[in-house]
Amino acid sequence: MRGVLVSGGTAMVLALFGTPLFIRFLVRRQYGQFIRQDGPTAHFTKRGTPTMGGVVILAAALLGYLAAVLTTGATPTASAVLVLFLMTGLGVVGFLDDFLKISRQRSLGLSPWAKVAGQGVVGVVFSVAALQFPNERFRTPASTRVSFIRDTNIDLAFAGVTLGVILFVVWANFLITAWSNAVNLTDGLDGLATGVSLIVFGAFVLVSVWQFNQSCQFLSSAGPRCYETRDPMSLAIVAAAITGALFGFLWWNASPARIFMGDTGALALGGALAGLSIVSRTEVLTAIIGGMFVLVALSDVIQIGFFKLTGRRVFKMAPLHHHFELSGWGEVTIVIRFWLIAGIFVALGVGIFYAEWVAG
Repeated sequence: MRGVLVSGGTAMVLALFGTPLFIRFLVRRQYGQFIRQDGPTAHFTKRGTPTMGGVVILAAALLGYLAAVLTTGATPTASAVLVLFLMTGLGVVGFLDDFLKISRQRSLGLSPWAKVAGQGVVGVVFSVAALQFPNERFRTPASTRVSFIRDTNIDLAFAGVTLGVILFVVWANFLITAWSNAVNLTDGLDGLATGVSLIVFGAFVLVSVWQFNQSCQFLSSAGPRCYETRDPMSLAIVAAAITGALFGFLWWNASPARIFMGDTGALALGGALAGLSIVSRTEVLTAIIGGMFVLVALSDVIQIGFFKLTGRRVFKMAPLHHHFELSGWGEVTIVIRFWLIAGIFVALGVGIFYAEWVAG
């Protein structure tokens, strides 16, 4: 538990005091946000606000994890390194997207295909590596079984190991792309994606600590309901580092935002969420814990699909938060209410997680 406290506390302090320094650097370089012309007119006042704040989130989380490792003397585990690799890799893709927007002086960065290709390369490396590195109990960070609260009986290797690896890579990359894009879509109002992410990653601290306390690897008489997660305490430290970094960053990202996380932060956080869901064996449960992200992404999918089929729109504008903006809701009101809904989803997901163990 000391590692959890050190990683979260260090990351929070670094983000809290490092963000204003980064803001000053971005202002000097005139690295500001560009606003889409078809968005709510109230957003035009945000033009020029420094972006790429995800660099601070990434750096604080990585240094927070490193501080925990050095303080506790623990050896970095495969699961933690893989999640941090996925987070950093997608953060680099997002950084390139943000930098191109700034350098081209417009709100379009990487092409959609280039962004998907970048996500794909990082995702394939992660998913292939996640099936390697067995520990002394022959457990790898991930498995070819689809997981809900733990691994289910749905095994992607039903027709052989090779096919199982291929199907797992496809499944993992679907999750990585879906979560990174969902967080990116949510990042549309001051503090919205940061606050929702903080609540969601905070939940993963609790889930991972509980998995550690009920691990099949560490209990002398492990019961049938123990968890097969390879490195649960390391995952708790990673989740705590990300949570702490988000806490510190939110101080400056809350309305009126002095900095935006940009695609650098949104893609990195989505990748971290996907990685945690895979290596903690909670892939489907994460869709409940991160239900606010799912709602926002679904609103965009519904809007596009319905418009292509009928030529009409379901929402005044997608994603969902822009619909409420155009309906007259204040930005702060939307953000706070979405945070509350995110909290309800997290409570529901964690409640299901605990109830499954109690019922077992």
